[in-house]
Amino acid sequence: MRYVQLRAFHNVAIHGGFSRAAEALFLTQPAISDQIRKLEEQYDVLLFNRHKKQVTITAQGAKLLEITNRLFENERQALELLSETQSLSSGVLRISADSAHHVNPVLGRFRALYPGIKVSMRSANTEGVIDALYAYEADIGVMGEVPQNADINVEILGTSQIVAFAAVGFETGGREKLSFADLADFPLVFRERGSKTRQKLQEAAGEAGVNLAPVIEAEGREAVREIVASGAGIGFVSEAEYGHDDRFRLIRLDGPPVTMDEALICLRERSRGKLVSAFMALATQEKTP
Repeated sequence: MRYVQLRAFHNVAIHGGFSRAAEALFLTQPAISDQIRKLEEQYDVLLFNRHKKQVTITAQGAKLLEITNRLFENERQALELLSETQSLSSGVLRISADSAHHVNPVLGRFRALYPGIKVSMRSANTEGVIDALYAYEADIGVMGEVPQNADINVEILGTSQIVAFAAVGFETGGREKLSFADLADFPLVFRERGSKTRQKLQEAAGEAGVNLAPVIEAEGREAVREIVASGAGIGFVSEAEYGHDDRFRLIRLDGPPVTMDEALICLRERSRGKLVSAFMALATQEKTP
């Protein structure tokens, strides 16, 4: 087994194909295919299924990917350690966020201090953020809860209540507050399963003896906002994320507050990386009066 073979396998797995892996490694597709073929033949194992130009990883390949994720993350950390005396003048910081709103102040300061650093931001729900960290697809996560995982470092960004919102012309009988029982009589627009806002809202309603079910389920916060703007129903969001949009009016929940803790997180094993530690330090400073 050679390093170049593992590198070829890892890139095919994370990029989803031989052509994309070749582009990422600045090699030709035949060269990548040859390395994978030699690795499979040497150990008599099938790492990828190939069918009509579609490449999918096998169960054995998935197990190997868990190992190569750690291998190449360790390599990345070694490079950071060896170059730690250099300034933060280049590199990429990857952020997976359930809402960019909570991290924007930190992001602005980070970009001002380190203009040479490229930032990649991807949207995901709470489950997606956690998955991205463990798959080493993100360096930092932003999510609407405080995870209890012992291998995750957490910086609380703030706490806010969940509120409802509707289009300006949406009729609620003139009420500016609605109880869970009231909400059950209206068409509701929820995010996909895995959304922490949805989970907390349904759990709180359940404790009050009310079943809140969506008539429309949409993937992503922006999709929910546009559906609500059309007048199709009532949506939900943390108050910190509500923002300012003349299309909507805010409706408070009548009852005990349902709150969201917005957290900035990273894997503990990666917390000493230059980019991650610099960003987390700025988040701490942002909260200091």
